Amino acid sequence: MEEEVTIENLPGVGPATAEKLREAGYDDLLTIAVSSPKELADAADIGESTAAKIILAARKLADIGDFETGDVIFERRSRLRHLTTGSKSLDELLGGGLETQAITEFFGEFGSGKTQIAHQLCVTVQLPEEKGGLEGHAFYIDTENTFRPERITQMATALGLDPKETLKKIHVARAFNSSHQMLLVEKVKELSREIPAKLLVVDSLTAHFRAEYVGRGALADRQQKLNKHMHDLLRWSDLNDGVVCVTNQVSAKPDALFGDPTRPIGGHIVGHTATFRVYLRKSRGEKRIARLIDSPHLPEGEVVFSITKEGIRD
Repeated sequence: MEEEVTIENLPGVGPATAEKLREAGYDDLLTIAVSSPKELADAADIGESTAAKIILAARKLADIGDFETGDVIFERRSRLRHLTTGSKSLDELLGGGLETQAITEFFGEFGSGKTQIAHQLCVTVQLPEEKGGLEGHAFYIDTENTFRPERITQMATALGLDPKETLKKIHVARAFNSSHQMLLVEKVKELSREIPAKLLVVDSLTAHFRAEYVGRGALADRQQKLNKHMHDLLRWSDLNDGVVCVTNQVSAKPDALFGDPTRPIGGHIVGHTATFRVYLRKSRGEKRIARLIDSPHLPEGEVVFSITKEGIRD
């Protein structure tokens, strides 16, 4: 029988360092392998050069970070799963739904349906796989006090789920500022060891950062923090084979790329880190228009969906 490899097997990790690493949430090889030397050094009170050696050894033992051939990556990507939005046309636009191990960003003006989609995903993630779900729990980081259990109840009932049981599988935390928001992602990482979560929602991603870092002088600091936050979210999706959905606000500046006098907050940092970017805008009555702006492999496109009492539908 193969002996299990633990973090104590890494060179330079004695009992005291191992304990500090575990306390900081670095309790397996993969978590260490995907961290940066500075993060690890700060967490375990060690030098950055020592941390770099530990990370290198973890990468070798976890067998990640080396070159791979395209066919191996293709085979691995074929195992990715998709989460339904409740609308077939919106799912098709996204290549079958929201992809696991990726960040999907929905941005648009107030009332364009961002929070409604976020609520819907918290319900559909609990469905069996054959119905487009991932049979998992959801984490919801609420930055603008928009989470409504009443809405979840309506959506769950429409899908034949027990509303009370559905609500029990959604873990909501209110973020009071950007630092708290970032800390909550750390907390999610910790809780994911016990809770089989397959969805992490941040609604809205940029509201606190936008309010706290005002003016050109604060821009570099804001972008640096936003960058770390986005990469923490991406890391969670990789480690848990989960879906990350973030909503984003827009600022009213004419923008040729988006063809509308609105552009998403967060600049290139959010743009480069989000795997899929979907622009939402209002149409008549219940109808909304979703436009796929950015994706590594899907064509740009536009679909119409509806927000009904039952939830997101065609």
